[in-house]
Amino acid sequence: MSDPSIRDEVAAAARRLAAEGLLIGTSGNVSARAGDHVAITGTGVVLANCAATDVTVVSLAGDVVDGPIAPSSELDLHLRVYEETGTQAIVHTHAPFGTAVACVSGLTSLPVLHYQQLGLGGAIPVAPYATFGSPELAGIVADALVDTQVALMANHGSVARGSSLAHAVENALLLEWLATLFHRTSSMGRPRELTEDQQQSTVAQAIRLDYGTPKENRT
Repeated sequence: MSDPSIRDEVAAAARRLAAEGLLIGTSGNVSARAGDHVAITGTGVVLANCAATDVTVVSLAGDVVDGPIAPSSELDLHLRVYEETGTQAIVHTHAPFGTAVACVSGLTSLPVLHYQQLGLGGAIPVAPYATFGSPELAGIVADALVDTQVALMANHGSVARGSSLAHAVENALLLEWLATLFHRTSSMGRPRELTEDQQQSTVAQAIRLDYGTPKENRT
C-alpha cells in the first residue's frame, strides 16, 4: 500500500472508540479505503491497544496485501458496504446502548427523537439478524446502509459509515448517543417523535445556516 499512514489512522480510530466505550476487548472492527485497497483491523486484536501493525491491508477482492494478522472476520461486510455505497470508512461496534436497542423485539427502526439524527439520514434501520461473519449478514447490512449513514444490527451491534474515517467515527458516536437517548426516554414513558413537518423544518434551517460548519466571525 502506497500510504502507510492509513494503517496508523485506522489504529488510532480503534483506540478512540475503545476509549469511548464503543469497542470492548476484541469485539468490533474499523476500516478505511484508500484507492483499490482497504485497511482493516485484524482478527483477535484488543482494540484499545491497536497499533498500525494490527491493521491488515487487503484488496477490494479481499486478498491480503500487507500485514501479519488475518483481517477481521467481518471483512466481507466491510467490502460489501464499500461496493454498495461508495463510502470511504466503516466502523462496526458492539456499543452497549446501540446493541441493547438492537435486541428489542419488534423494533425495526430507531425513530427520530432529536434533530441531530436527521444528519444520519432520519429513522435508523435495524437490519435483520444473520450469523456474524456470514455473506448473508454482509448483504443485509450493505442494503440497510444504502440510504443512511448508520444502522443497528439485530441482536448484534451497530455500524456506521462516512466520507472519511473521522466522519465514520463521529457517526458511530452519535448513533450510540441516540440509542442512549431512546433507552432513557423509553424508560420514562412513550418517546415523543419529531413529526414529518418538524423534520422538514429542521432540514431547511440546517441548510439555511450551513449548520455544523465552522464560520469566521464577521465583526
